Amino acid sequence: MTRTTPPRPVDVEAVFPALGQHRRTTTRLHPRQGTAKPEESSVAGPLLWPADEPWPVCTAVHPKGTGHLLSDVRLRRRVQDEARGRDFTAEERRLLDAATRGTHVPGLRDEDPLPMPAVAQLYARDVPDLVGPEGQDLLQVFWCPFEVHGPERTLDVALRWRRSADVGAVLTPQPEPPVAGREECVPTPCVLHPEQVVEHEYLGLLGEELQEEIAEWEEGLLGEVDEEDDAYDSSAPADHATYEEYEAAMAAVRAQEPEEIDYMSDLSIAPGWKAGGFASWHLTDPARVDCPACGTPMPSLNPVT
Repeated sequence: MTRTTPPRPVDVEAVFPALGQHRRTTTRLHPRQGTAKPEESSVAGPLLWPADEPWPVCTAVHPKGTGHLLSDVRLRRRVQDEARGRDFTAEERRLLDAATRGTHVPGLRDEDPLPMPAVAQLYARDVPDLVGPEGQDLLQVFWCPFEVHGPERTLDVALRWRRSADVGAVLTPQPEPPVAGREECVPTPCVLHPEQVVEHEYLGLLGEELQEEIAEWEEGLLGEVDEEDDAYDSSAPADHATYEEYEAAMAAVRAQEPEEIDYMSDLSIAPGWKAGGFASWHLTDPARVDCPACGTPMPSLNPVT
């Protein structure tokens, strides 16, 4: 299946040539639910992991036995997927209710090592923007499913690069934690449909002069939209012989609605799961990310935005 990103509403570099110095390619992953093979790129694996190599674990001391059982999370998701577009049956409601009760693993102590779930596996052949150590063509991403690490109390992420041709027997079954701090920390197994696109740097990292030019341009567009709104009649004809005629009339009305364009939302960072490109700082202020060992600025991988 091929998935593509719609064209940008305007050629932003034609409007602001200086943005040509702030462009990169990134690979959108377009994950969709499905089961991949260890030899394929995926979200939530199975991984091409050597049978004789230890699996990554979280050794930090934090609550590990309380949260959402992975089995319950997956049961709820399965029931919800099967009932999409209709009401739950009595049996489905019973299953959903049962899947909210068991949230503890009493034997799991805070200091016990916790297997880190596989988050993503990316082959360089599928992701042109994935550049790792020389000769290594496979990146495997893990995280601890508890957002409790460090002063900012966030996820602890582990990356493993390897040369896929060196892997012999693959580990099976592959370890996973029995419980997660939040359901959102349990990725759903997905196959990928990689697509390389162009994006432009986060607004707050551009020069002040360029930021001001973009702000003035956006304000001008809003003024145009306001003028169009004043002249726009949002009422559809009242009399229709059939529902199909009504829908056709409303579609024609919606097609006349003015389009608002915003640099950050429409012209800058590509949305969704991606690899490479620019980081989005929409949740925090921009900050340097340097190697703690040598101080070298580290490029962002951006597996999730």
